[in-house]
Amino acid sequence: MTDFPTNQTQPGRFRRAWNSDLGWSFRHAPVAMVSLAVVLVLVLAAVFAPLIAPHDPFDPSTLNLMNGFSKPMEPNAFTGDTFWLGTDDQGRDVFSTILYGMRISLFVGVMAVAFAMTLGITLGLIAGYLGGWADTIIMRVADVQLTFPAILVAMLVFGIAKGVTPPEYRNEMAIWVLVFAIGLSDWVQFARVVRGAAMVEKSRDYVAAARLIGRSRSAIMLRHILPNVLSPVLVIATISLALAIIAEATLSFLGVGAPPTQPSLGTLIRIGQGFLFSGEWWILAFPAATLLALALSVNLLGDWLRDALNPRLR
Repeated sequence: MTDFPTNQTQPGRFRRAWNSDLGWSFRHAPVAMVSLAVVLVLVLAAVFAPLIAPHDPFDPSTLNLMNGFSKPMEPNAFTGDTFWLGTDDQGRDVFSTILYGMRISLFVGVMAVAFAMTLGITLGLIAGYLGGWADTIIMRVADVQLTFPAILVAMLVFGIAKGVTPPEYRNEMAIWVLVFAIGLSDWVQFARVVRGAAMVEKSRDYVAAARLIGRSRSAIMLRHILPNVLSPVLVIATISLALAIIAEATLSFLGVGAPPTQPSLGTLIRIGQGFLFSGEWWILAFPAATLLALALSVNLLGDWLRDALNPRLR
């Protein structure tokens, strides 16, 4: 009997994923393909900002106040320097500030969603699998939080967390406080979805078999139930990422988000709003357009993923 090598007969992981139902749905969704391309371009531009940006906009030694209010693609009247997207009132290159600001916005959005997802999945599994008083307490807290707008909850948490932080560490901890505030305001939807799915899964035969062989509750929840409830969680996480980026921009626009030493897209929009009616439209327009493109692309990806993973639409 001759043994044939299996690596020549089995397709690679990428090929299997590309030929799967999800891959077929992606290939036939031009909006999702364009959205993914936009997201990848913006994320890579933010990650490699120190290599792409013509200037370091937050290094005072590289700034020239004479370059202030330079129009896009027009030489400055005093220095003759030309900037792609113009400059702000301090002579900072708007293109460079967008790249560096996008890093803060993406970091806050990703970390906030990761925190909300971890907290929501944990509480949802406990409420759905254990039931009883644990379910009652967790869901009543979730119901109370849902009665308030998420942005108000984030502002409240941000204010309390910033108040208990020592003054000398507030600027250093501002980004992490922002992550905590947005994440704590967004865990409820994860918990509710996971709870509902866990209540369905715990009645399955494989969970009963795991109980019979003596598996602990935590092992059953993490190794058996959790993998079967991840599909809706991934959809919510994708959509929540766009909402978290917008929430960060809103808080920074209101002046309670990223510090001036680490400005995000929201901070840049707040700065540009002050010069909108004096004619320097580009200081506001380009950061706002970048935020719109980023949030819209992530949101469209989430909509496609929701439809692609919905068995009723297949």
